[in-house]
Amino acid sequence: MDYLKEVVGKRLHDHVNNKMPILPSRSIWVPGPVIVGAGPSGLATAACLKEKGVPSLILERANCIASLWQLKTYDRLHLHLPKHFCELPLMPFPSNFPTYPTKQQFVAYLEAYTNHFGLAPVFNKTVVSAEFESRCGFWKVKTLGLKQEETEYVCQWLIVATGENAEEVVPDIEGMNQFEGPILHTSSYKSGELFRGKNVLVIGCGNSGMEVCLDLCSHNARPSIVVRDSVHVLPQEMLGRSTFGLSIWLLKWFPMRLVDQILLLVSRFMLGDTSHYGLHRPKLGPMQLKTATGKTPVLDLGTLAKIKSGHIKVCQGIRRLMNQYVEFVDGSKENFDAIILATGYKSNVSSWLKGNEMFSEKDGLPHKSFPNGWKGGNGLYAVGFTKRGLLGASIDARRIAQDVELRWKAEATSFMANGSCITATMM
Repeated sequence: MDYLKEVVGKRLHDHVNNKMPILPSRSIWVPGPVIVGAGPSGLATAACLKEKGVPSLILERANCIASLWQLKTYDRLHLHLPKHFCELPLMPFPSNFPTYPTKQQFVAYLEAYTNHFGLAPVFNKTVVSAEFESRCGFWKVKTLGLKQEETEYVCQWLIVATGENAEEVVPDIEGMNQFEGPILHTSSYKSGELFRGKNVLVIGCGNSGMEVCLDLCSHNARPSIVVRDSVHVLPQEMLGRSTFGLSIWLLKWFPMRLVDQILLLVSRFMLGDTSHYGLHRPKLGPMQLKTATGKTPVLDLGTLAKIKSGHIKVCQGIRRLMNQYVEFVDGSKENFDAIILATGYKSNVSSWLKGNEMFSEKDGLPHKSFPNGWKGGNGLYAVGFTKRGLLGASIDARRIAQDVELRWKAEATSFMANGSCITATMM
């Protein structure tokens, strides 16, 4: 392996002779970072690296970029934040896009972004393990293809861009195997058309659960939503601005606790007391709660009005499922034709990243919180784990690119200096 390290080191910045170093069978040397994940986070990081002259290789388990957006989101989805908070580095959204682009428009933007920067992800490559080899100083990233063929990628820098939404969270509810109707996660939900005229129970009261209920209403289904915990519901816009944008502006001038008080005061004026409808607010304000736990407030798109009118029923926690019935914790039972799990997603990093101290084994998230969770040891980086959406991912993408660029240039300078010494000795 010492010989491999020496050869790789000599080849790394050799722009004249670009042949790959001799590696074991089915191994590929990557002269730059390997980025795991071709979602917005991975694309943003690759673009920032390329802008600085650093090549990279993106590995993606699906057959397309932004697979979560393209394959696992419902049809009516729009960005919940204004587009200027969601654009990736170095390329704004088209000026003719609306303030809140549709899912299709966002995907089109990502495809244009990929083409603009000449990014070429390697699709259908599922990373099964990534481990740092301390003996040679490289990362070994092992993948499986569609035909279960194995490929190993060797690199000095590994960028984890699989994000917080890599795998569906499916709760273990008593009686799930007994329920006679369909049970599906929102990752499989596209439209309420299939549920027209049916009683549908939505489990989870985050932004997805609330919007799915609204979509079901628009298709004449009869949705109910399980609200087990307290939740902050805020208007999508207030005082003529997006609620998110207003919050960011207020935080420049006032402490977070005061900003929360302003948001809640305006929300109560616009929405009323949500506790009257079974939506009890947490003790911490929305911004404080987001900072402390990462829990995002619900931005109301019209669901609350449907709850007030009785078109959407709010239910307590579930005790168990039985045939076509659901028994709630208060002892009541109701008949449902289908159940939709709006229970979110989780990181899968702990299942394939081996022997690292950067990520938690428990939840697959960096131990350090934003803004310090983007960099680990041995050339390991993380992007898309900030719990601050696309804006946070873009911030980390820029930081990672700057850091890798410094290392890249330092090694190039060192290699050129060593090459000069060798030439002088030979002369």
